[in-house]
Amino acid sequence: MSFAATVLTLYPEMFPGPLGISLAGRALGEGKWSLDTVQIRDFAIDRHRTVDDTPAGGGAGMVLRVDVLAAAIDHALAMHPDCPVLAMTPRGRPLDQQRVRELAAGPGVTVLCGRFEGFDERIFAGRPIEEVSVGDVVLSGGEPAAIMLLDACVRLLPGVMGGAESGTEESFESGLLEYPHYTRPVEWEGRVIPDVLRSGDHAKIARWRREQAEADTRERRPDLWERYCPRG
Repeated sequence: MSFAATVLTLYPEMFPGPLGISLAGRALGEGKWSLDTVQIRDFAIDRHRTVDDTPAGGGAGMVLRVDVLAAAIDHALAMHPDCPVLAMTPRGRPLDQQRVRELAAGPGVTVLCGRFEGFDERIFAGRPIEEVSVGDVVLSGGEPAAIMLLDACVRLLPGVMGGAESGTEESFESGLLEYPHYTRPVEWEGRVIPDVLRSGDHAKIARWRREQAEADTRERRPDLWERYCPRG
């Protein structure tokens, strides 16, 4: 059974977008995963197809209505009852590679994309939704974040990446940033590929790569290093 992705959005025309090319696009064409979009506006209850309203208590912007959201989510859950529902929001738990691996190992995912000022908070009490953030940034909507999430999942599906080690020797897979890479030419503007990478000594190369990964993580991502240290 392929990985089933469903995106709840006000802009279904944004999909598959980048997911329709390269690794994800090829895998989509081969049936390794599927992608469906659900237009949230189809679940509006008035003739104007209204999906938002003014914030209770006043304030700028508009808020997505809980009744419209609930109807759209219920529709998606009926389609794929075993798939978790994730809402893309900066208020959510930061997405990490561990969660991506868990999602990729499952039957699929339903992704709820916000717009305007966000969601009526009651939707998170009324439906089984996991709030997820892709970073401390604010986007114009959840669609770019959904594309990022799905790309991260799809590349881990069986048979999507060519090399067996492609998904294991990368940033975050071991708790560290990935080691630096080099290729031809050997010398460029006076900068030379490190001698150890041209030595042919695989044990030395593996040790050097590990040391570089640790050094880069310690310098660039002290938060990751702090979590990694007890295991190192």
